[in-house]
Amino acid sequence: MPKRLLSGVKPTGPIHLGNYIGALRNWLQFQIDYENYFFIADLHALTTRQDPKVLAQRVREIARLYLAVGIDPQKSVIFVQSDVPEHSELTWLLNCITRMGELERMTQFKDKAREGSERAGVGLFDYPVLMAADVLLYQTDLVPVGEDQKQHMELTRDLAIRFNRDYGETFRVPEPFIPEVGARLMSLSNPSRKMSKSEDDPNGCVELLDAPDSIARKFKRAVTDSGTEIHFDPQRPAITNLLAIYQLLTGQTREEIEAHFASRGYAQLKGELGERMIGFLKPIQERFNSVTDAELETMLDEGCARARAVAAQTLLEVKRRLGIERKAMRRLS
Repeated sequence: MPKRLLSGVKPTGPIHLGNYIGALRNWLQFQIDYENYFFIADLHALTTRQDPKVLAQRVREIARLYLAVGIDPQKSVIFVQSDVPEHSELTWLLNCITRMGELERMTQFKDKAREGSERAGVGLFDYPVLMAADVLLYQTDLVPVGEDQKQHMELTRDLAIRFNRDYGETFRVPEPFIPEVGARLMSLSNPSRKMSKSEDDPNGCVELLDAPDSIARKFKRAVTDSGTEIHFDPQRPAITNLLAIYQLLTGQTREEIEAHFASRGYAQLKGELGERMIGFLKPIQERFNSVTDAELETMLDEGCARARAVAAQTLLEVKRRLGIERKAMRRLS
């Protein structure tokens, strides 16, 4: 049996280059060797206030983009998190074995609640447990994550081990997968910060549906470091970030890229990046626009059914282990 992999994207803003390079691009390769579950994490989006109409639109947009970048619904299960109620139910059951101290130590909660933890929502505090439920429901072997999610994955593993120890072997203990290159793509306007859909400066983030003139403008305005040499250097994060993007778009080695730009300046690098990005995104945008509403709904309905078939079995076993399976058994009989 192939190993199982799960990953998702929050619909809190447009899908951007960092999402693609850090996640979606790797998903395409995973389709060859893994049984994949790719979801739209709309429940996670609710930790901050969302416009309901905008959220619903973004969920559909992301589902279309999954198809546009090459995710094949015949090879991978594509679904919306809230369509599978087992995610919420398992979260509560896992809450009952999670320690307060474990969640209080989560750096993401500390960062996001810095202005006042008393006003932070319970959902934000409990976010890592919902993430654990997402992963454990599907008996997942591998979870592609960014560096900023590594701590959450450690908690997921701890909860799986704890439940198995206390109630019997139930969950697979998943492993995180963190790509060595491009896992943490930085902002074009502030290379000390991760590229994010919530950036204050829209020029720092390249969206997959950006128009060509917008893409060229964003790279033209990208921040660079002092000096004129173009080479990878951790002491020069801005230029290294641009070169990392170039490397991931071209597949060239660092040595090949540095040789290519040896006699060129920043303007040439930015110009080439803009041109390559426009050419790279063109077919994705064309496929995005070709997906019909009917095709999208059919794909999501089928994905939900396939996801629930696995999630319901896991939840039933969890309930049986906890001694609360009576009605669950009746529903499945």
